[in-house]
Amino acid sequence: MNIRRLLSFCSFYHLVILHLFALTNAAVPAKRFAAPFNRTSFPSDFIFGAASAAYQIEGAARQGGRGPSIWDTFTHKHPGLTPYVTLFHWDTPQALEDDYGGFLSSKIAKDFGDYADICFKEFGDRVKHWITLNEPLSYSMFGYARGTFAPGRCSSYVGNCTKGDSATEPYIVAHNLLLAHATGVKVYKQKYQKTQKGQIGVTLVTHWFVPKIKTPLGLKAPLKALDFFLGWFLDPITYGDYPASMRANVGRRLPKFTAEQKKLVKGSIDFLGMNYYTTQYASPMLSVPRVNLSYTTDNHVDMTGMTDANNSTLPLKQALKDDLRIRAGANVKGHFAWSFLDDYEWDAGFTVRFGITFVDYKNGLRRYYKKSAYWYKKFLLKNGK
Repeated sequence: MNIRRLLSFCSFYHLVILHLFALTNAAVPAKRFAAPFNRTSFPSDFIFGAASAAYQIEGAARQGGRGPSIWDTFTHKHPGLTPYVTLFHWDTPQALEDDYGGFLSSKIAKDFGDYADICFKEFGDRVKHWITLNEPLSYSMFGYARGTFAPGRCSSYVGNCTKGDSATEPYIVAHNLLLAHATGVKVYKQKYQKTQKGQIGVTLVTHWFVPKIKTPLGLKAPLKALDFFLGWFLDPITYGDYPASMRANVGRRLPKFTAEQKKLVKGSIDFLGMNYYTTQYASPMLSVPRVNLSYTTDNHVDMTGMTDANNSTLPLKQALKDDLRIRAGANVKGHFAWSFLDDYEWDAGFTVRFGITFVDYKNGLRRYYKKSAYWYKKFLLKNGK
């Protein structure tokens, strides 16, 4: 019996550290000081240490001849996390981009269906919540209208792009994203859902919009903005076609669904995930563009941030009322904080940190819980302690 196998039978080790506690790769809590309570409060022969167990830190059951223990088996049968798996989060394979243009081609729907099929087959016994796409609007708009996301396509009059057409490509890409989504859903429902007993949906993104001016046209502006953000994808999934305002404004540049495609797309979700960031004011454009067309201006709406005027004459009690940000009535089933770890945040790269866990990029990717992680942990406990 080799030394690794022997150590696996140990219940625990004691690591005696007389002066310092060693920091591990695990998250490190914030420091707390409670003077004068320290080691001088204890007898001189009192030993301080840190304990652990082989299974809890060793891992690698299939390496070095260790072999699994009953805890390896038990943990894999009873995992502690419930996975919600997203199949596409903007990372189109470069091979498909080179072959036929990625989501600019209708060929991608079949390939996406084949890819989803493999995922369902290999992981469907453990994954019961599938999300086909994350924020298809962001991918279409930033990747093909503004050119700030990969693959960086846009018209030269919109951004610093060498290829692209901001007037047509966002709509083509969105159309093929919808067909890819619906194809993946069809595969799951026809081949796997009955036996795997899971659910499949999509995650969309939208802002909320409120009228900036209370004229008849001003009151319609938020609805048009919402059509171009949320309705662009949700209307086909719900009703089988794009919003009427999009069909009117975009005209022949907007792809059309065939009767078969409408049947495929309509109703193609078991649940809807919704990403929400902010609210904006919406007002009619004073001048509608006739040249240099782009998805970004096709809604004919000007959008500005949801802010309150700094009115120093308001009493404090009234100034604290921001009811426009609060709405109730949606059947919300869950909330996922973004994000668990600091990450590579798309076009912002490593310049921003969203994680509730700090990743030290300069020191071996060591991880430390931020205060927000401790808050979230406390929040999730039933008794709040």
